[in-house]
Amino acid sequence: MKIETIDLNFMGTEQVIASFLLLGEEGAALVETGPTTCLDRLTRGLEENGVSPEDVRGVFLTHIHLDHAGASGHLAGLLPNATFYVHEIGYPHLADPSKLLKSATRIYGERMDELWGEVRPVPEDRLKVLGDGEETGAAGGSLVAHDTPGHAYHHLAYLEPDSGALFAGDVAGIRLPGQSYVRPPTPPPEIDVEAWMQSINAIRRMGPASLWPTHFGRFDDVGRHLGELEQRLQDWLLFVEGQMDEGAEREEISEQLKVKGDAEMIAEGAGPGESEHYDLAGTYAMLTDGLMRYVARRRKEG
Repeated sequence: MKIETIDLNFMGTEQVIASFLLLGEEGAALVETGPTTCLDRLTRGLEENGVSPEDVRGVFLTHIHLDHAGASGHLAGLLPNATFYVHEIGYPHLADPSKLLKSATRIYGERMDELWGEVRPVPEDRLKVLGDGEETGAAGGSLVAHDTPGHAYHHLAYLEPDSGALFAGDVAGIRLPGQSYVRPPTPPPEIDVEAWMQSINAIRRMGPASLWPTHFGRFDDVGRHLGELEQRLQDWLLFVEGQMDEGAEREEISEQLKVKGDAEMIAEGAGPGESEHYDLAGTYAMLTDGLMRYVARRRKEG
């Protein structure tokens, strides 16, 4: 199986959102659709790789957030032979995205159309649920689904057994090409840092040869990457919790997290401008909201 990265050129910016094209003797498959705003770029990527719409037999979604799966309903109409694979918790929200859109609108407000475009339902007869450890044929090879909550309850990572490639969605963080810095994507409403730690350890047990986060590309330094993500998740959680205990407001916490996070990024050799690039995959305000919500929920539950 051959793996090609299709750069969806999100918001006119390269290397922010990827869709991974799997090519084999028995057709093709996609991991992630991206949002509807990137649909033309995705279909052009298929064409550039000599793939006709009829060739795509499977579309594997790591989770249903709009930057990963927003174009699914449109693609169902364009790819007549494709089955759409998803976590059981995500399934109903692809079949009827009304609750998903309501939740996303609370976060993105008037920018919904600009960022994500129209979201259509996927016909239920085109959807299939995958459970933890379930293996499915893809482009003449196979993918094994792994339940990996933390960023979202309904998150799957997909391991390609022959190459050891792990299509990690958001559970392995945000990391841009040429950078070593890993930013934890912690938007509301489903962040669960404790579950995330367990998922990171589950990935270690899988022993992938390479990580393929949707934001963005391929990375082979798996152990270092996961260690940095784990440490930063725990560190940022403690930082945000400490700021909350001192009575800081959400905007102030977000500003302080940006100062801290950007300093960490620059210390790893990135230029200051890279922060805006990372922001397209997850802004500090949104990351702060998710961590604050997690702290509040955890305290409420005792």
